[in-house]
Amino acid sequence: MIVTVIGAGPIGSAIVRELVAQPDVTVVQVLDLRARALQALTETLDRKRVRSFQLDARDLAPLRHILAPSTVVVGCGASAQNPSLAALCVDLGVAFIDLGGPDEAVEQTLALDAAARERGVWVVPNTGIAPGLVNVLAMLGTQRFADLDAVHIRVGDIPQTPAPPFNFAAAWSVDKVLEDYTEPAEILDDGQLRCVEPLTGLEDIRFPEPYGTLEAFYTQGGLRWMARALDGQVKQIDHKTIRWPGHAAQMQFVLGLGLADRTSIDVRTHLTYRDVLLRRMRQRLSARQRDVLLARVLVRGTTSNGERQTLVYELAEPFNEHSDTTAMHRCTAVPATVLALMLARGEVPGGGASTPELLPVLPAYVNAIADHGLPVETSVYDGYRDVLDPTILLAEPAA
Repeated sequence: MIVTVIGAGPIGSAIVRELVAQPDVTVVQVLDLRARALQALTETLDRKRVRSFQLDARDLAPLRHILAPSTVVVGCGASAQNPSLAALCVDLGVAFIDLGGPDEAVEQTLALDAAARERGVWVVPNTGIAPGLVNVLAMLGTQRFADLDAVHIRVGDIPQTPAPPFNFAAAWSVDKVLEDYTEPAEILDDGQLRCVEPLTGLEDIRFPEPYGTLEAFYTQGGLRWMARALDGQVKQIDHKTIRWPGHAAQMQFVLGLGLADRTSIDVRTHLTYRDVLLRRMRQRLSARQRDVLLARVLVRGTTSNGERQTLVYELAEPFNEHSDTTAMHRCTAVPATVLALMLARGEVPGGGASTPELLPVLPAYVNAIADHGLPVETSVYDGYRDVLDPTILLAEPAA
């Protein structure tokens, strides 16, 4: 099979390495406009199985010929390009997945559902870690209960050794970080979908040492489609990002100065305040780090036997010293790689456009992710527990 990866950045490169390790993947094609990024990737891999193309993904005419022999295409570039890339893949009869983006861009991609069904291929946005794997775990957890009460998602990538003043470094895209900090977050509150401001809803959340007490706050988590699917079945669904304490207040101060505004800073320049902020964030917050990806997904409800229970999924994935891979890169690349392989191998029946948590293969998907070295711990507790309960990891789980 031939798999094409669009984008040779950190995540795209990690996905390429995962794919090359699979014996049934005969060729991995990787596209990027940056020759240096392609060279840095291909120099470390089997050149007989990796083909690189220096190309702007917005140039659809030559792209069509490169994508045509693919079984599945993985979009790891700018999120604004995903809808047009997905449309091209549907036209070619090729499956397409991406790592997500603003809800509006995801909606455009999902609008291809009828066309994808007709061609018998899948188009799946939001296939990374968040949105992505954590949403899949949440939806899988709901299947345990006859009556749902709440779904809470807490996830974040933090440096193992925080350095002031921000105690944070962006292991991925600062553009995505700023987007998360400025776009409204959707939650389900008392059964009603509503928007809340990002960086609000601050709470303390505990993890085992050496992390201890951290903070979590609202960010956009791609909950819109899960909330629609569970409409009328659950009272509360929310998503919050985990950081070291104090980060939210610092970013609120920066953004409160108007530094994320998309207005020009001066009549003599096209630069906006946001452009300048992004440049400074890339310079100050884009350092590669020894990080850890922490996730806690909690689902509570009543079983068919009338028992109130709380199901908790947890992931604590540290920087991989052996492969010199950041936790964020690995935790984003593995779920996307697994789904790409499942689609390429014909393991997802049917076709259409869907976010991953609504696909008909959730248990197999999570099991395959564990087989790729990213196991998720599962605990079940009697009674209702809160996502902030400091004893949740210390209490004796129910049988």
